[in-house]
Amino acid sequence: MSLLVTGSIGIDTVKTPFGVSKDCVGGSAVYFSMAASFFTPVRFVGVIGPDCPFDLHKVFAGRDVDLAGLEVRKGSKTFRWAGSYEGSMNEARTDAVELNVLAEEPPRVPEKFRDSKFVFLANTHPALQQQILSQIESPVFVAADTMNLWINNEKDQIKKLLKKIDALVLNDGEARLLTGEHNTVSAAIKILDMGLNAVIIKKGEFGSMVMNKDGGIFMLPAYPTAKVIDPTGAGDSFAGAMMGYLASAGKADMETLSTAMAYGSVVASLNIEGFSLESISKRTKQDIEERYKQLKKMTSF
Repeated sequence: MSLLVTGSIGIDTVKTPFGVSKDCVGGSAVYFSMAASFFTPVRFVGVIGPDCPFDLHKVFAGRDVDLAGLEVRKGSKTFRWAGSYEGSMNEARTDAVELNVLAEEPPRVPEKFRDSKFVFLANTHPALQQQILSQIESPVFVAADTMNLWINNEKDQIKKLLKKIDALVLNDGEARLLTGEHNTVSAAIKILDMGLNAVIIKKGEFGSMVMNKDGGIFMLPAYPTAKVIDPTGAGDSFAGAMMGYLASAGKADMETLSTAMAYGSVVASLNIEGFSLESISKRTKQDIEERYKQLKKMTSF
């Protein structure tokens, strides 16, 4: 089934113990779409300014990513983010951020995208996420991402959003912040009580979990990799592969969600092995399937 994503397109500058990548392609919608395109066609909705230094048509060349929803907004500037990682690189430190076009009105969803059945609202202001969602006619499954900035400052808008979607994807720190619960399982239960069918909590190198409103729960370790160059976009790649698999399957029951998360873990592991899209853009579906088989073998007992 059709998969639509909306989110940020960014000009990133990233510093890790392995070097610096300056003014590279980034943004939640970009990482998501690259990962999802291994599994299903992607409908891309986002906005940039004329200052954007890269051509997204070239970025996604050879991939089934429809950029009809990409708006180049005159007089605006593209979102910029600078961040750095140290030590275990489990968490990014934001060194500078310029919201620019992300602080403006959201892009318009093209008419031909409005029948999308699977929708992912990548991280941006929850009010803008709701405005985008209102343009979709009758989605089958809608998931969204968020971040601590919105949880701290826009919690009421997040709660409104959660009543309109099926699943929320967030990390364990964000889950604790949103609920006030330190235990991940307790936090998941509280989030489900806000009106969701499922919640997916990412725990970095410690894996991920999903819980649904019927009490079903699935825990998965991260795919083990010793080559961690740049963790930027790992969560978005996880979500992209997960949603791409769900859209290809045409359903989002607990069993399908569990498999989708395994693919998410694998694709995220490929993403972090290079700066920006260096690693993931060179990978093939065969690379993903090989790691998926390895992960399945590692977790069987």
